[in-house]
Amino acid sequence: MTARLRHLTTLEHMPRITIVHLIKRAIAIRDACAHGTRKLNTLAGRTVLNLFFEPSTRTRTSFELAAYRLGADVVNFDTRWSSTAKGEVLHDTLHTLEAMHLDAIVVRHKNTGIADELTRHAMSAVAIINAGDGHHAHPTQGLLDALTIYQYRPDFENLTVTICGDICHSRVARSDVHALTALGTKQIRLCGPATLLPEAFDYPSCQIMEDFDQAIEGADVTILLRLQKERMTASDVPDKASYFHRYGLNQKRLARAAKGCLVMHPGPLNREIEIASNVADGVQSHILEQVANGVFMRMAVLDELLTR
Repeated sequence: MTARLRHLTTLEHMPRITIVHLIKRAIAIRDACAHGTRKLNTLAGRTVLNLFFEPSTRTRTSFELAAYRLGADVVNFDTRWSSTAKGEVLHDTLHTLEAMHLDAIVVRHKNTGIADELTRHAMSAVAIINAGDGHHAHPTQGLLDALTIYQYRPDFENLTVTICGDICHSRVARSDVHALTALGTKQIRLCGPATLLPEAFDYPSCQIMEDFDQAIEGADVTILLRLQKERMTASDVPDKASYFHRYGLNQKRLARAAKGCLVMHPGPLNREIEIASNVADGVQSHILEQVANGVFMRMAVLDELLTR
């Protein structure tokens, strides 16, 4: 029996039993709603607000679809016209929204720690869900990536997973590592240019590598990450052609991985920079499946937090 979640702001320290519970809940919901073709009404009468201060296609849309398919009412808050643009402190905006009797707030923000700050200031029973804060955490992405792997390789203790790209600025990498570590993954390799790699002490359970050919050798799963130029200084932005030569996943490089290696990417894709088009669209790619699983995992999270 797992303890019910109150909020979801990070996967750090989340126990294996809770992650497996959410994975299995997502699978059960996927089957119950016939892969999204049948609407459920477990959250009828509940209201979910999307509060996104950064652009998003996949995460915002999938949270909206997840709430809608569970029967909840959804409000997409346009932060361009909010009072935060006039200087209002964010927790005052939170209290204003709470007064309208919301059940969950899904928040994305450029600043690290915003989701946790909202949980500390919340005055009602509203659930806070982190949809990405700075380079800190993106817990539902970590969960949906774990779900995607679990469907093909539930034996995490036998897996080698390689994550390649802009590790330093990636909240996805951090949440993936937290999930994979909790699930007992045999080996996690983090690969990228030296300027885009974290300090080893930040990821004690991982092997830090600069050579992608070496990092992908025998890997069962490889997760590519985009270059997050919006979080880099100009000197950290690598030349696209040289980056693809050293760190882009092409067919030749993929052949070094284990047979049937799962190819994943949280999106948005930069083709011919992080990944060759024929790999992104190839038989080993599970990128679109990640997108589909995002809806089911976010349904599972909302259902876990809000079902009475």
